[in-house]
Amino acid sequence: MSKKIVKVGDINCGADELFLISGPCVIEEESTMMKTAEMLKEISERLNVPIIFKSSFQKDNRSTIENFQGPGLEEGLKMLERIKKDYGFPILSDVHYPEQVKAAAEVLDVIQIPAYLVMQTTLVTEAAKTGKVINLKHAQFLAPDNMKLPAGKCEAVGNDQLILTERGYAFGYNDLVVDPRSFYHMRQLEYPTVFDVTHSVRRYGIPSADPAGGNREFLPGLARAGVAAGVDGMFIETHPEPQKALCDAASQLCVYDLEEFLKPILELHNVEVKYR
Repeated sequence: MSKKIVKVGDINCGADELFLISGPCVIEEESTMMKTAEMLKEISERLNVPIIFKSSFQKDNRSTIENFQGPGLEEGLKMLERIKKDYGFPILSDVHYPEQVKAAAEVLDVIQIPAYLVMQTTLVTEAAKTGKVINLKHAQFLAPDNMKLPAGKCEAVGNDQLILTERGYAFGYNDLVVDPRSFYHMRQLEYPTVFDVTHSVRRYGIPSADPAGGNREFLPGLARAGVAAGVDGMFIETHPEPQKALCDAASQLCVYDLEEFLKPILELHNVEVKYR
């Protein structure tokens, strides 16, 4: 168990209960968002798994200018606020620029720093100064024990309410590799550790709408490996019709398959907790 417990709503992140961060990669039309939130609510209640709802109001690191970037800050936050009110989820979304932080903090329970931006001092510290829980995504180019650096920036401005999320390493060949040793190294920093399994199967250089743009078949094995290695939470982007998703269509998990996907993971997590 992580030595530090971070409270997100009623969820004790880092305690013995596995928690889930889930939702569509990017905010889409209302029907998609509400279908996903409704199904996640049912899964949370049936499996007794706490869920933080995640969706991005902006995706600023798309491969081309033509790719969908989301509805933007104002419209996106309105959608997330509605989901929070209607379904009772704590809400997580990511910020890309310091000037987005103030408005985001008025709605979000967790402010996420994207992996590509996790070493950006101004962005990280502005987010941390809000006092909100900060989810630091592990950069694809950063050694796992060096996550102490962005964590240290948050601590320096008085915020130790942090979650660290692993999402794999890039070696410059349009693929990501997950090293289970990274979970150990990140857990040594004493903050709750999450495994972003759906982003770890993306294949860069291939459009996310192309079926070859992700290796979804690896999701079960990778998820179980992460849980067996002792992560505190799972990050699984999910969508009612992944093949039609406007972002990461080849890697998101269908929300209607999520419950069966989670059952063996939760069982394995209970075994892992027993033998800690």
